[in-house]
Formats: sequence, C-alpha cells, structure tokens
Amino acid sequence: MFYRKLLLSVVQNLAVKTLTKFQPGIIAITGSVGKTSTKEAIYTILRVDRKVRRSRENLNNALGIGLTILGDYKRPPEGGIQKLFFWCFVVVRGYWQLYFGKTYPELLVLEYGIDRPGDMDELVHLYPPQIAVMTALSDIPPHVEFFASPDELYREKEKLVRALPVEGFAILNHDDETVREMREVTRAHTMSYGFGEDAQVGVIGYEYLYTNYVPRGMAFKINYDGKVVPFTLNVFGKPQVYSVSAAIAVGLIFGMNLVKIAQALESYTVMEGRGNFIPGIKHSYIFDSSYNASPDSMDMALETLHELESVKRRVAILGDMLEIGTYSTEAHLALGRHAARRVDRLIVIGARGAFIGEGAREAGMQSDRLTFFHTTEEALSHLDTFIEEGDCVLVKASHAMHFEKIINELKFK
Repeated sequence: MFYRKLLLSVVQNLAVKTLTKFQPGIIAITGSVGKTSTKEAIYTILRVDRKVRRSRENLNNALGIGLTILGDYKRPPEGGIQKLFFWCFVVVRGYWQLYFGKTYPELLVLEYGIDRPGDMDELVHLYPPQIAVMTALSDIPPHVEFFASPDELYREKEKLVRALPVEGFAILNHDDETVREMREVTRAHTMSYGFGEDAQVGVIGYEYLYTNYVPRGMAFKINYDGKVVPFTLNVFGKPQVYSVSAAIAVGLIFGMNLVKIAQALESYTVMEGRGNFIPGIKHSYIFDSSYNASPDSMDMALETLHELESVKRRVAILGDMLEIGTYSTEAHLALGRHAARRVDRLIVIGARGAFIGEGAREAGMQSDRLTFFHTTEEALSHLDTFIEEGDCVLVKASHAMHFEKIINELKFK
C-alpha cells in the first residue's frame, strides 16, 4: 500500500508538471456508457489535423490518466519484475521529458472514471479540462455501489462540467434529461448532440448496411446549422451513433466541417470486445460486446441484436453485471425480461446470471430456449452445441467474467 501511494504521488506530480510545461488542451469524457467509443471517435477525427494522444484501454483514474499524460502507454503488466521495470521506465522517461523534451501532443483525449465520492474533485483539480463530453447516465449506473444513490453519482460526474473554464465547452447528450440539464450548472459554452429535434448536432435516423446478408456497418445523417451530411460507418448500434455524434461536436468546435469529419470517420472502428462483428463457427457471426457490461449497455446491445435483419436466430450469451451494489438482483431480473422479448435462444452464466434466466422465465421464455451455466469455464465445452448456421450471437458480461474466452471458443479459426 505504501509503495502504491508513493508511486501515485510521483506519477501525479510528474503529470501535473508536464501539463504545466507543455500546456496541451484536455478533452475529458465521462458518463455511464459509451466513454471509450466516444474517446476513440474523437481521436479518429482530431488526428487528421492535429497531434493527439488518447488514453489506452481503461486508464481512467488518477494514476491511469497520469500515466497517459506521461506517455502513450497501455495498461501496466500485472506483477513481478516486469511491473517494476515498467514503472521505473515511466518515471525516468517522465523526468527526461520534463527537463529535456521538446515536443508534446497538442491535445489529450482522456476518460475520467469515478468509483467513489470525491474522485471527480481529484481528477479536475489535477488535470483540468477545457472540453468535457458527457455521455448518457444510466438509471442503474456502474460503480453506484459506493454511492448512496444514482443521483449522488450523477452529481459527482456533474463536477466535470462545473469545473470547466468560461472559454471551455460542455458537450451534452440532448436525449438524456439529466445530462441535458447540466447546461444550467456550467460557465462554459454548451453544445448538444442526439436524436432530439432541438439537438445542435442532430442525428437523423440510422439504418444497417449488409453485404451478402452479413452486417457491415450503418448509415445516418447529421444536421448541423442547417446543413445535412450523410455518414457511413463500419460500426453498429444506436450507442455508436451517440458516440460518433458527440465526437462530431468536438470536431466542429475545432473548426472542422461535416464533410471533412465524415471522411475522417471512414477509418473509425470499435475496439475489440466493444461491439464488433466477427465470423463465428458453423457460418454464424458473433456480436462481440464481451469487454464489459452495465444494465444500459446490456439493453442497448440486445436492442442492436433485435434490429438486425436477415438473421436466422438471435442468440445471446449473457453473464454477471458487477459493481451495481444493491440494485444487482432487480437489474438482472429486468435484463432477463428484456432478453426474453429480443432473442430466440438465451444462455446465461454466473451466480447473478441465474437471475437473468429467472427474469426470462417470468417473461414467458420456455425452458428449451434457456440454458444456465455456473461459470464461464463450465460453459466453454458446451457452447458450440447451441450454435447453428446463420445465427447471430451476442456475447456480453462484466469484464471479470472473462467472456473473451467465449469469443475465442466461438470465433471462426
């Protein structure tokens, strides 16, 4: 514990001094869902014209953000001598950059994640942003277990837009009422995005695109300042539309026009495990959303699966959602009820996953369409028996369930 506190202090001190020396612009992203996709979309747009660095993987706390400020690092090794060498290298390189470095990114695109009350205060104090992007806020948000209520967690996230300078910008999800109302608590300029009629960056519809009946992307239009421009992307689902439209708002703030932004986004792809389609066994295809899960992201993934056309069967492999505290049982039951109306075959895994199955049965799902496994490892040797040619298979659970093992088992090799 002592060494962790010492390391945190050294990294934070170096990061703050690095920001003071190079004065990069900071774009901070928070919310309950969609942070990583929004970050990647912003990075994809801005790197066309500017030198940009974004946080890798899930480096979104005080230590992780400090690490990103010091360099373009991925998550540190888990332990042992490699971890020691990694942090020694980070610190030595950080001091070298501080005293001898000549170049640095113009912009940093960072996720600001919180676990406990006071976390956002620390982040905005150490690493004050000029632009804040607020995605959606879930009714049962992840990490709520350490807060008295979801509303208390919302107020903690709200501190990000409160901390913005007068000349800054708050990019707000127009379709989320709680987020939309944050325009009243910030000194900064505001810009809204979403499907709502009054959104400044307005989304007009979306449709999926197919090649030989296999999903290959989607198309939608953006209406901004009276101009309407079509977008075609190699991503799937309404959540991705929200992420991209938030990123478009950031691009507009930096003086890019919609046509140039649309061209930049042609190269945008989702990170592994966050909603990409991959070929599966038996000529199926896998909707890989295995990286993490919350009640809202589960619902939206099921909705995306339901919206797909030319699918023989919709199969969902769902597991435990963690870090939602006292809301856990009801959230899993509600997910099961939702899944029963959206999928043809449901496979649930884990102690909490059992409640997903119970919710599905309550909603009328027959036992021959529902299977339960206690652990991910138990399921692995049986899953291929449930897959048929032409199936689309959604795979989703919290990261600790290690559903990437299921992806490796079901993907076409």
